[in-house]
Amino acid sequence: QVQLVESGGGLVQAGGSLRLSCAVSRSIGSFATMGWHRQAPGKRRELVAFLTSGGYTDYADSVKGRFTISRDNANNTVYLRMFSLKPEDTAAYYCAAARVESRWTTRWNYWGQGTQVTVSS
Repeated sequence: QVQLVESGGGLVQAGGSLRLSCAVSRSIGSFATMGWHRQAPGKRRELVAFLTSGGYTDYADSVKGRFTISRDNANNTVYLRMFSLKPEDTAAYYCAAARVESRWTTRWNYWGQGTQVTVSS
C-alpha cells in the first residue's frame, strides 16, 4: 500500500510563502505523475500543479507564476512552493500520485490525507 504524507501547511498572512512537502512510501520514480490538489470549503477539489516523470510541469491559471512543484527523487518527496499567497489560496492541500500520465485528465491512484493552508488578509 502506497502512503503519501503531506506536511508544511499552516497560517500565513497574505503575501507570505509556504512550502508543502509530500513524503511518499514508494519511489516517486515509479509514478507517471505527481500532483498537488486543493479543496476549499464548499468547493470542488481542483488540481493546481503536476509534475510528470519526464519533468513536465503545469499549473492552474490561478497559481501560475506563484507556485512551483518540484521533487527530490533521493528522498521520495514532492514539494509545492507557494509564494505571494492570497486569501483565496486558503484550502486543504492534497498530494496525489498516478500510474498513468494524462496531464490535466490524469486519474489519480493514491492520495495523501491533506494539509491545511490558511491565508489571512
